[in-house]
Amino acid sequence: MEARAEARNQRISAQKARLVVDEIRGLPVGDAINALRFTNKRIAPVVEKVLQSAIANAVNKSDEVDADKLFVAEAYVNEGPRQKRIRPAAMGRAYRYQRRTAHIALTVAEKK
Repeated sequence: MEARAEARNQRISAQKARLVVDEIRGLPVGDAINALRFTNKRIAPVVEKVLQSAIANAVNKSDEVDADKLFVAEAYVNEGPRQKRIRPAAMGRAYRYQRRTAHIALTVAEKK
């Protein structure tokens, strides 16, 4: 039995979010939540919220699911749309920069 949850268009680069998501892949959900609480990254609370949502989705999907036996089966981050912005520069010029976004997806499954 699997359940998944996503957080789309999060205002962080996918590269930075992958640092956090890579830490919890394959862990039991209790250990993953504990690891996220002590991770000192800005995206860690968002990833924890997505994980809690995936756990809730699994419990709502089936009555015989034990939340303590779940583990993080899949965890990945994809790039989202980029917001193109312009920053004023010296002598009337303008520099373009991009605000990156990320899509975070987690899947939890039951241990066999």
